[in-house]
Amino acid sequence: MTITKPVSLDTSELREKAHTLRAGMKVLLSGTVYTARDAAHKRFTALIGAGEDMPFPLDGAVIYYAGPTPAKPGKPIGSCGPTTSGRMDSFAPALLDLGLSAMIGKGERNAAVKEAIKRNAAVYFAAIGGAGALAAASIVSSEVIAFPELGCESVKRLVFKDFPLIVAIDSCGGDIFDRK
Repeated sequence: MTITKPVSLDTSELREKAHTLRAGMKVLLSGTVYTARDAAHKRFTALIGAGEDMPFPLDGAVIYYAGPTPAKPGKPIGSCGPTTSGRMDSFAPALLDLGLSAMIGKGERNAAVKEAIKRNAAVYFAAIGGAGALAAASIVSSEVIAFPELGCESVKRLVFKDFPLIVAIDSCGGDIFDRK
């Protein structure tokens, strides 16, 4: 077994470096990331359909499929593990076509999402499921930026510092879930 050193990346570099990432690579991601789950994605779709602005610029953005728990005193965030990505599959291609550069979650993606990742030279990262408290240790700040009435599913702007991820689907179509 070969142990490879993780690649350190900032979210601002993803657009230019996505083509160098390959399925199975380990990444330590730093920079700005936005949380969004099902309810927020439905609202994104409504905003886009109405020609209204998104709560954050999509071009080059990274969405983490997570619904963090409230922060304990002195901490920026509570437990912040990934949600099952497949629940966002119906929304992801349109967001990728509008400039989204990466998604973070857990589990497989459908064929339409994989094609949109390739078409847009984007990337899908897998985070460790069941380790929300550990994931929170790599989040240095959290701020609700949209839909506060959704509680844990509100859209938050997070700042990551060396958040551990695996490239799950790369821009060439490599997929760690492909069993062929």
